[in-house]
Order: sequence, then C-alpha cells, then structure tokens
Amino acid sequence: MRRPDQQTTTRPTTGPAPGTGTGAAADATVDAPPGKGEDQDRHPAGDLTTEAVLAPYLRGQAAEFLRSLRLHHEHSAPADAGGHDAAAATRALRRAARRISGSLHTFRASLDPHWADQLRAELAWLSGVLAREHAYAGRLTRLVEALHQLSGPALPAARGARAAGETSASDAQGRAALGVGAARAGALLERRLTLARTRSHSAALQALGSSRFHAVADAVALLASDVPLAPGTTGRTPEALLEPAERAEQRLLAAVAALPPADTEPYNEAQDAAWHQARLLLRLHRYAHEVVLGAAAPALASCGHALDLHRDAVEAAAAAAAAARTPRIAPATAYALGVLHADQRHEVEAARAVFRETWPYATALTAP
Repeated sequence: MRRPDQQTTTRPTTGPAPGTGTGAAADATVDAPPGKGEDQDRHPAGDLTTEAVLAPYLRGQAAEFLRSLRLHHEHSAPADAGGHDAAAATRALRRAARRISGSLHTFRASLDPHWADQLRAELAWLSGVLAREHAYAGRLTRLVEALHQLSGPALPAARGARAAGETSASDAQGRAALGVGAARAGALLERRLTLARTRSHSAALQALGSSRFHAVADAVALLASDVPLAPGTTGRTPEALLEPAERAEQRLLAAVAALPPADTEPYNEAQDAAWHQARLLLRLHRYAHEVVLGAAAPALASCGHALDLHRDAVEAAAAAAAAARTPRIAPATAYALGVLHADQRHEVEAARAVFRETWPYATALTAP
C-alpha cells in the first residue's frame, strides 16, 4: 500500500479557490481520527494481522462511539444548556460509526461476514439519521450567507468575467432585481430548510430512543471487547489486511481517473454522481490507511475536504433550484434563487479545482 504523502502533487497549490473560505484547513480536521498524530508507520510488517491491527482498531473506535454516546446523553438537555456539546458529541458519534462501518466493508473477509454486513448496515442507518439535521442547518447558513454576498455592493458578475468599473445599465437593473428578491428568497429558504431541520431533529430523537438504536449500541458495546473474526486462518497473515487496503486504493484511483476533465461544461449536474462516488471511496481509502499504517494520511485531508465542500455546494444548489420551483412565487424571488443556484454551481467548480490541485497521486488525474 503506497503512502500518498510521499507522492508528487499534481501542481503546487497557490491558495484556496473561490468559496473555500478561510476555515477550510481547520474544517479538514473534523474527520480526523481521535488520538492520532502525524502520519507514521507504527505497525511492523510482520504485525499487520487482523488480531494485531484490525481488532484493536475496531475496539478503539467502538470505545470512542460509546464515549461519544455517553457525552451526548449528558449534554442533550435544553439547547441553551448543552446544545453545542450535544452537537459535538453527535459529530464524534458519527465519526466513530463511519470508521467502524468503513473498516467492516474493506476488511470484511477477515471478519464474520454476516455480523459485519448487519452491523455496517445499522451504523449506516444511524449515521444517516444523525447527519440530516446538521446538513439542513449548514445548508441554510451557506445559502443565506451567499444571498447576502450576492445582493450586497459587489455585483454577481464580479465572480465571473467582468472587471470592476465595467458596470452596464443591465447590470445595475439585475442587481436591483436581485436586491428585491434576495430577502424573499432568504425567507423562503429559511421556512423550507428550518422545517426540514425540525423534522430531522425529531427523527433523530426518535431514532436514539428506539429499540433499533439500542440494539446497535449493544452490538458496538460487544465490539469494544470482542471482535468476531472469520473462522480458520483468515487474517493470520499481513496479506489479509494489505490486499483489501490495496483494492480500496485502486478503486479510488480508478474513480478519480474517470472524473470529467477540468474543461467540461460547468453546469453539468450529471457529473456530480461521479464526484460523490470519489468522495466515498476516498473516505474508505483513508480509513484503510489508518488501519494499516496506524495513523491518518495528512496528504489526503485537503482533497477530502474539497470533496466535502463539493458535496455541500451541490446540495445547496439543488435546494435553491427546488425553492425556485415553489408555485406562485414572485418573479424577483425566482430570479434571486436562480442567481443563487448559479453561484453554488460556481462553488462546485471551485471545489473540483481545489481537489485537482491537492490530489497527491499525480498520474490518477489523467484517464487512460
């Protein structure tokens, strides 16, 4: 298994692309594994076995899951008392669930397959339920801030090809129309996304109190002390971990190589699915890297964060487009939502550019 931090980057990064924000580097650490430091080899080759490496990793993530669950219960009182701490505990809970689920997928052959498949499906359900409230809240914040920027003193065309001082009469009219519709568009988005967030919050509370969730928590509690391994000699040699990790890496490289080139049409939403798939495969590769090498891969953090931003921009653009289809809205509101949709599609392209600039495997960006 190669170490991506030792590869040559595609091209030097000269700075963040438009829309990535100054907090991009900090946000990239959100999915960092707890208790891990800089990338370093901690497992001698002879110790890369399921019993010596994978089992302790899964037990550690199970312990993190249970610790986060306990913190969530302690801080899930009223929002003004512990809402922030509860949200942080939920993120940590989801983080541990993703790592357990991803490892069960990649290293399934070394584990009891029935147990691994069942627990992986349940963790995916739980992570999805817990993610929705946060996703709707973040989407609303993103869209409202974008509307504010677009309807402010700077013209929307400033993000495109027009230079300062080249304002035409039609530009001024467009800005005036945008200013009229932005407030109404923001109110419409707030109603829609706040309702969706409220429903997701209720669904999350219901899920956390369900017998299904308690069964998942019990299964993870057992995992913290006992990892069901495959019978026989499977997992007794380093190849049991190295080969699945290599396959995860090769699937990622193939997916990235197949991504559309940079000069394709920027508003082609049909390409989004391929980028989402690359994001999921990158996550699986990162988790396999943590298992085999014993630490995170810093070289993958920036490109992983770029794909997170890509996902957020795609979903925000879709939310703006869906709001624009609301029956009987004013033309100015529809216009503002159309401009917002275009702005978020520009953010999609910006995130793709950042990914290409930070991708550590240079050869994978050119399809055969």
